[in-house]
Amino acid sequence: MKKPIFVLLALVLGFSTVAQAQRRGRGGSDVSLGLKAGASLTNLTGPDANANDYRFGFHGGVFANIGLTSLFAFQPELLYSQKGGYYRNTTDVSWRLHYIDVPLAFHVNTGGLFFEAGPQVGFLISAKYQAGSVSTDIKNGLNTVDFGYLFGLGYQLKHGLGVGLRYNGGFTNVPQANTFGNTTFQSRQRNGAFQLYLTYSVNGR
Repeated sequence: MKKPIFVLLALVLGFSTVAQAQRRGRGGSDVSLGLKAGASLTNLTGPDANANDYRFGFHGGVFANIGLTSLFAFQPELLYSQKGGYYRNTTDVSWRLHYIDVPLAFHVNTGGLFFEAGPQVGFLISAKYQAGSVSTDIKNGLNTVDFGYLFGLGYQLKHGLGVGLRYNGGFTNVPQANTFGNTTFQSRQRNGAFQLYLTYSVNGR
């Protein structure tokens, strides 16, 4: 799992460095770096989802906002994200999933206000099934790479505080497929998360 994370980080950092160099070559920098953190409401979605009541979680990490034009920007991020959900009509049975997420958000800016959308890939680092005080490790039964998407809106300047609201969902089923003889069963359960967050950014000049 570490190898794809390093590859993605190298690509993101390389793109950021090239974009920053190009901007400086034209007489200025339109790259800002920042921190973000916030609260998440997460569940599992899909026809077979059972942990589909929302669970409260946390997410946080770093980002680089790269201005492409006065209207468009590219924002790669590296985040730690808690996901999962409660089983419906229960208060003590749930999934708790921990991911390293790499969102690749494209922003449309109007002043400080922005709208965003893009792909995301997540790497599962820990997974627990919790029933009361009993916790069971279920990582070996889950897919370790989660491909998904994001969209949202917010307010963020090149320097200072910002705020945003984002939804990210998964294309990849969380459980692995199981094969019994000639029959393969795939449980159709995917991640879903609403994320409300604060940012603080500084211009990379």
